[in-house]
Amino acid sequence: MQPLEEVSVLISGAAGQGIQTVEQVLTAIVKDSDLYVFATKEYMSRVRGGNNSTTLRISCKPVYANIDRVDLLLVLNENAIERHRWRMTPSTIVLGEEKFVRDEPNHVVVEFSKLAESFGNKIYANSVAIGVLAGIMNLDVEAVSKNIERYFSGKSKQLVDANVSSALKGYEIGRSLGLKLELRKCEEVKGKRLLNGSLAVALGAVAGGCNFVSSYPMSPSTAVFTELAKLAREHGIIVEQAEDEIAAANMAIAAWYAGARGLVTTSGGGFALMCEAISLAGMIETPIVVHLGQRPGPATGLPTRTEQADLNLVLYAGHGEFPRVVYAPGSIEEAYELTARAFNVADKFQIPMFVLTDQYLLDSYYLVGELKSFPVERYIVKTDSNYRRYEVTEDGISPRGIPGYGEGLVRVDSDEHDEFGHITESALVRRTMVEKRLRKMKKIIEESVPPKFSGPDDYETLIVSWGSTYLIVEEALRLLNEPRIAHLHFSQVYPVPPVARTYFERARRTIFIEQNATGQFANLIKQTFCIDTSEKILKYDGFPYSVEQIVKAVREKLGV
Repeated sequence: MQPLEEVSVLISGAAGQGIQTVEQVLTAIVKDSDLYVFATKEYMSRVRGGNNSTTLRISCKPVYANIDRVDLLLVLNENAIERHRWRMTPSTIVLGEEKFVRDEPNHVVVEFSKLAESFGNKIYANSVAIGVLAGIMNLDVEAVSKNIERYFSGKSKQLVDANVSSALKGYEIGRSLGLKLELRKCEEVKGKRLLNGSLAVALGAVAGGCNFVSSYPMSPSTAVFTELAKLAREHGIIVEQAEDEIAAANMAIAAWYAGARGLVTTSGGGFALMCEAISLAGMIETPIVVHLGQRPGPATGLPTRTEQADLNLVLYAGHGEFPRVVYAPGSIEEAYELTARAFNVADKFQIPMFVLTDQYLLDSYYLVGELKSFPVERYIVKTDSNYRRYEVTEDGISPRGIPGYGEGLVRVDSDEHDEFGHITESALVRRTMVEKRLRKMKKIIEESVPPKFSGPDDYETLIVSWGSTYLIVEEALRLLNEPRIAHLHFSQVYPVPPVARTYFERARRTIFIEQNATGQFANLIKQTFCIDTSEKILKYDGFPYSVEQIVKAVREKLGV
């Protein structure tokens, strides 16, 4: 039998059963077995119970997007099958203990708990499951042992050995099942790195010179905070878990004022509390970088799900008028690159910078190439005795000094102020300062990140996306293979890059794909270019788009 090109594995069980452990270890085993992998999870907002799942696409070719199809379903609790039946096909293999799978026509029984107990404790069931899955797909057995040992390295030798033995027994069973789900290996994987969105944002912050992070934990952004805490000692980062989001934002502003490069990582409900601080940064022209991991609202909403509904929040957060830039990475690589870039842009223009991700992007894994380094661009000046913090300049960018570096006094004030930072109520000075701050937008726009275009030059229909939907839409359009459809993706959503206008003008029909209920980005494009943005494909149920869903929706729109 010829090796397969791809297998989609769905692992489903209750919160507290260790689904995340299986995902983390198995993805590493796949990578070390010279195969590509994409993994994404969905989980309920509870510590125990309910039903969580993780999907792995394992392939001899690069895979980067979420799909519905399930080839192999590993069942770890009683309600997993019914919850995911809509994703199953007649050929889906259902694997699990007899009490869970016996009613399924295409089932394979493996008594994970009994096998684990034979090694001393049923807690080893996850290691058995990892081994069975690795055996079924003929993954590298040495990679199984190595990654189990690595994951449990902080535990006792007895526990590590028991988990390794459990996994190897599972591997033996998996090889004996005869399911023929082996995949063709790919040598080029050896040079790749397994990365998820949360770590990519954290590494991007490090690459951008971040040396201070303050946050109050909030799903899904907490993972970025945690990753930076792990990197803190190596990279000299001060990590502060603040008492609330208001304090976290003000701490980051204070860090920038003192010459550091600060990050705040939060989610929509936490960011709502930071709006006053964002306005403060706008008035005192002190940089700040904010990472916002989107989840469905309003209020607590669906705290562990995904959405793209906080664009309006960051566009208009903070009272008054002042410049800002909003990035929305479309891939794990961009999560790294744009976060790094955000620090330089914030420093150069002395503005709030936003990196807008979501639960789907943060919690997804795939293989990436080498991450490029970024020069850390610093724009702090040494002050003299006549230093004017808010000097009126042609481009609106005043020289930014910091306390103790030079002879000058570095005044900042949340009231309107003159060039020296003195409070004023002069109408003339007020107009001058507002205009000075807003003049920065000209250069900001000149340095915009352009949208990515794919497809034929003679397209008739233009599909428009932003943020984390990029790779899903790209794969869907490749499957559609319609010769007159093109794709325009925005990773800088504000200010909208002016070059985008030409793409819209060439299209006979434009369709926006967003994960919110009102088409927030489409509305921004309409406001910017005065074009018709009424055709939209929208999803707002808390779950990410899949490739199949995009294919179906576009076909229905176009009648093909």
